[in-house]
Amino acid sequence: MPETGETPEHPEQDSRTSQESATTPAHEASARPDPSVPVPAARPTRVAAAWPAVPLLAALALWVYAVRNTDVSALDDYGLVSALHPTFWAGLAVLTAGFWFTVRDPRRRAGWPAAYVLGLLVIERATQAVLYPTPLYAWAWKHDAVIDHLLTSGGLQSADRLGDMAVYDQWPGFFAAQAALVRLLGVDNAAMYMAWWPLVSSVLLLLPLLLIYRTFTEDRRLIWTAVWLFCVGNWVGQDYFSPQSVAFALHLGVLAVVLRRYGRPGGRGDRQRQAVWTVLLSVLVIAIVVSHQLTPGMLVVTLLALAFTRRHRDWVPLVTTVVIFLAWCLTAALPFLSAAMPDMIRSVGDIGANVETGYGSTPTGTGAVATSWAARLLSGSVLLLALAGVLRQKALRQGALPLLLVAAAPLPMFVASSYGSEMIFRVLMFMLPGAAFFAAAALLPRAPAPITDAREPERGAPPAPARRRSPLPSLPPLRYAAWLSPLVLLAGTLAFVPSYSGKDRVNYFPPGEVALVRQLFDQAPDDSLVVAANRNYPLAYEQYWRVDHYWFLEDTRAHVDDIVRDPAAVLARDMAGVEAPARAYFLLTQGQEANSEMNGQLNTAQLRRVRESVADSPRFERVARNSAGVLYVLKPAS
Repeated sequence: MPETGETPEHPEQDSRTSQESATTPAHEASARPDPSVPVPAARPTRVAAAWPAVPLLAALALWVYAVRNTDVSALDDYGLVSALHPTFWAGLAVLTAGFWFTVRDPRRRAGWPAAYVLGLLVIERATQAVLYPTPLYAWAWKHDAVIDHLLTSGGLQSADRLGDMAVYDQWPGFFAAQAALVRLLGVDNAAMYMAWWPLVSSVLLLLPLLLIYRTFTEDRRLIWTAVWLFCVGNWVGQDYFSPQSVAFALHLGVLAVVLRRYGRPGGRGDRQRQAVWTVLLSVLVIAIVVSHQLTPGMLVVTLLALAFTRRHRDWVPLVTTVVIFLAWCLTAALPFLSAAMPDMIRSVGDIGANVETGYGSTPTGTGAVATSWAARLLSGSVLLLALAGVLRQKALRQGALPLLLVAAAPLPMFVASSYGSEMIFRVLMFMLPGAAFFAAAALLPRAPAPITDAREPERGAPPAPARRRSPLPSLPPLRYAAWLSPLVLLAGTLAFVPSYSGKDRVNYFPPGEVALVRQLFDQAPDDSLVVAANRNYPLAYEQYWRVDHYWFLEDTRAHVDDIVRDPAAVLARDMAGVEAPARAYFLLTQGQEANSEMNGQLNTAQLRRVRESVADSPRFERVARNSAGVLYVLKPAS
């Protein structure tokens, strides 16, 4: 329409429009447009345009105040949940409310939802890095030791020298890259920055995730709500300093390339461009294959599922991935696979064993059980919302079928392996990108129509442009979504905290514990033996190429019972085979005790019996002790 005071370019069209308006009933003329369809709106004033900054800045201010007034020196079985200052929860509530009302307002710039998601990631993933003086997770410390090994040895080594730890030299991509980064930054080791890795790895997921979602819709409400749900539903914890964190981002990158650049028919020019994308895809797949064992399998089953759709019936991505995967498995990774293959074959089809947790992995105690159920309810809620979105949105279900396949493809992996009792968590994580999209559709009153596939052009003709399909919801729009949807979003956002941080008593190692273990390795001669209850302590794999380890809670249950009955005598017998000048050490720390108690290995009384028996035994000499643990050495036999 022309601006005020201008003459219409086509007077007859303007007249016809006026006549049609005159014959339109009053109640139809005054009816409000469908709120689900974004409409151009008048540009807001400068003050109104900056309004979304108010709740965002308020939430971040509440978060800063909360972390400055949170004490993590004495965590209980609820982990970080009970230690957090109440303003932390208020900040999350303000942030969620601000995001919900900002993302639904078509007048707001597209950058505001992105700012809110980044604010969410800071609150979710940076809180632990700010609060804890040492990095979390024993596995992160283990990966730091692998990087230190690469820097020390200057290259990869085989199983005859490293034993079970040689598996990391057979998938060295992540560790080699981190070793190069350590040298580039000029720091002593990766522990200098790995506490911030969860935030970094989570931000890396945003770009491929946005590219995937924008393939199927242009509505920013749906896109950013799906991204938000992905962030709060991704509680599994594989964002820590690990190969999985990078491999998952690369996995999403491959899916973004396949969904956006493959399966679109065209002429020779399209085939040439597709060859370029195939080169990029090959680079991403190689990076995945040389870094992680499970992610290539997840990628293969996902690409296989996509290949059965009409639009993505292009076998180049799948064949490329399979060839690269097999080439690595039959060469560099063959030593590990040859030894592990019998167990892998036995686990195929044993779904019950593949999903059970096993001894030492069952949450015990009120706090551990409560946080475990919070995580289950969070994942279950996202999956139920996704199912509701699939059922409610017929047009979206048809137009975004590839995303539905992305969500369902990991399910058969339950049949393949238990992956150390972690397969159920990995399946949930790989399902989440697709599930979050349909869950977001369930929260919106009426999701917009998806971007539909282009029709198959005639030979030699250019492809037809994509067009929108009119909304065809299978069910009426939800009348209660105006108040129920933001409450559901808030509940999921709050539930993320216990799901993600509820076991911080197990995962956090105070500086005293780090100092105690470092003192052990500073004095241990080559070929020494370190005996501990379990591997949940920092630096557990420090200098693993010259020092052996034995974690007695991972032995048979009968032997564990023998140790509990007579701790000092049985442990001394187990440690007696070490020959001088090597020495045998017994280490018991705060992290080991927390892991044993919260995961159903040994209770407090049994651990106290072990500790007191060793302390009273003349066979052991105390080397060091502080508030976080105690270290003994076995005296030479007389």
